[in-house]
Amino acid sequence: MKKKLAILILVCLVLTVVSPVMASPTEVVSVGADLTQAQKKQMLDFFGVAEDDVMMLTVTNAEVREYLKDIASKQQIGTKSISCAYVKSAPKGSGIKVSIHNITWVTEEMYAGAMITAGIEDAEVIAAAPFDVTGTTALTGIMKAFEKATGKELSHDAKKTANEELVITSELGEGLGKDKANELMHKIKQQVIKQQVKNPDDIRQIIQKIATELNIKLSDEEIKKILSLMEKISRLDLNVNKISQQLDKISTNIDQIKKTVEKNKGLIQKILDVINSFFGWLRQIFSAA
Repeated sequence: MKKKLAILILVCLVLTVVSPVMASPTEVVSVGADLTQAQKKQMLDFFGVAEDDVMMLTVTNAEVREYLKDIASKQQIGTKSISCAYVKSAPKGSGIKVSIHNITWVTEEMYAGAMITAGIEDAEVIAAAPFDVTGTTALTGIMKAFEKATGKELSHDAKKTANEELVITSELGEGLGKDKANELMHKIKQQVIKQQVKNPDDIRQIIQKIATELNIKLSDEEIKKILSLMEKISRLDLNVNKISQQLDKISTNIDQIKKTVEKNKGLIQKILDVINSFFGWLRQIFSAA
């Protein structure tokens, strides 16, 4: 009788404790194709998910090169795909939240801005790598994972423009400082999109006005690059109202995302502890029988 009861409890326990950690269909992980198995496991552990419980995608360097070949240098693109991304679709109106780990050149705000340009909305994202990388290639994985998580196909032009925005903002960050560069690009893009400005001369005026307001001195080459980018953004077939809302809702609440990851890890550990305790109890029952 005790054995039957123990087996019944074991079945109920497995059904109960496994379901909370099963990934939602809206959660997707993209991994760099050049990671070793050990590095892949390291990243899955960092995201707090198991390979069998989440939708997995692989991103190759060829895919990255498709978006960056005319935008970034060979050094920036590299020859291997290392960066990974965890993407979870969020409730409508939530905005975009980004966290990074081992990404040295691109900030959370830069990713969020580029994601909005690509047409991504209402998502929680973690861009990470097993060791320090620049992070320019992670956007490809983020976009690919978002499309899989939501079933929404992003425009190829929008994805390419988003990559260009990421590279230009990151390059500006080297001279202006990352925070200043991001603030500059965010405010320029906000005005261009909200006011639906398409005329190059008007866009140039916006660039110069905001740069002056932020006490930033831009070179002619930098103005030329930003102007070209904003012209492309202005021509994208994006929903102006939705994009404006996402720009207003850019959130960089890094602690909240990190707490979510830690919570997932803690839950898995608690479940393992319960299972270990239960099997200890089972051993006692069967040894006494």
